[in-house]
Amino acid sequence: MTQMIRMASAAAALSLTASLALAANPMVGGAPMYENKNIVENAVNSADHTTLVAAVKAAGLVETLSGPGPFTVFAPTNAAFAALPAGTVDTLLLPENKDQLTKILTCHVVPTDAMADAIRGMVQADSGRHPVKTVGGCEFTIINQAGKIGIEDGMGNVATVTIEDVKQSNGVIHVIDAVLLPAM
Repeated sequence: MTQMIRMASAAAALSLTASLALAANPMVGGAPMYENKNIVENAVNSADHTTLVAAVKAAGLVETLSGPGPFTVFAPTNAAFAALPAGTVDTLLLPENKDQLTKILTCHVVPTDAMADAIRGMVQADSGRHPVKTVGGCEFTIINQAGKIGIEDGMGNVATVTIEDVKQSNGVIHVIDAVLLPAM
């Protein structure tokens, strides 16, 4: 009987440890995101961000996004890239379009470590619309979408944060459901 109680206690402790580990390392694209790894080291493991990773490589931004930061990255999923007009991603990945690709990608990066609660506070303080300047020189507007964070891009489209506060060693990732585009 005592042996069974010990085994049950050990199993409960193991289950609690596993639950705490998952809470500390959120899952994105089927992979745990580790706070002690940088943005690129984590992103390459997300099955939902293979297009973003390929684009970051094609734009030559791996070293930058592996650097000390801090960065806030609004990371579009593969589905977000797939929603662009047919052929857009393939065209952007061509070497001759590197400057345009770099512009679009750096418009997803803010040079600070902005957690969701801080972003919500800024939106509230600015009466529901907070302007944000990106590394790529884009100015977008952060809005409240029924409790979720929305980002209105330069074309008037709105991306919604679907997974927030994925801490990285050099900043934070917020997963979004659309690609942010600069004003044309």
